[in-house]
Amino acid sequence: MLALAEAMDEGRIPNAEIALVVSDKSQAAGLDHAAARGLKTLVIERRGRSREEHDRETVAALRENGVELVCLAGYMRLLSGSFIEAYRNRILNIHPSLLPAFPGLDAHRQALEQGVTSSGCTVHFVDETLDGGPIIAQRTVPVLAGDTEELLAARILEQEHELYAEAVALVVSGSIEVVGRRVVRRSNASSGS
Repeated sequence: MLALAEAMDEGRIPNAEIALVVSDKSQAAGLDHAAARGLKTLVIERRGRSREEHDRETVAALRENGVELVCLAGYMRLLSGSFIEAYRNRILNIHPSLLPAFPGLDAHRQALEQGVTSSGCTVHFVDETLDGGPIIAQRTVPVLAGDTEELLAARILEQEHELYAEAVALVVSGSIEVVGRRVVRRSNASSGS
């Protein structure tokens, strides 16, 4: 979230602003960081409600605040079908692997256990599948001899911050569209939609 806010401040994501920062955890560190930047924040706790009930309240809050694009960061819960439908092809997520490899939790551990020589990060549109939506952008990071989960995660996180901002800028500019399950560049991209 902070990387996206900084990218907007620096003009790397033109024609965009953060309308609302939402968390389902009242103690989330991102809320304090957002408030310190003067961003509007909201906590919508799960409180034992169903995913559908929680997501309905979240979608209502997003709509009330004029949110057009949802960027997930550290949101470790699958969204309901109604949430996805409300923002179809307007929900982005960042994942610390080169999807479709290593979806879900513990992507760094999975990469190290499989002995891959490279990993990375992926920004994708969210759909009804776990980390399976259309891929917007990816960045490769080498897996080095002696890497631990923490070392690999730190190198990937650096790339995540840059890649997420680049992907959001592509979406906001109207430069890409989803065709089937693929993201393609538009030949007549507008300069800000």
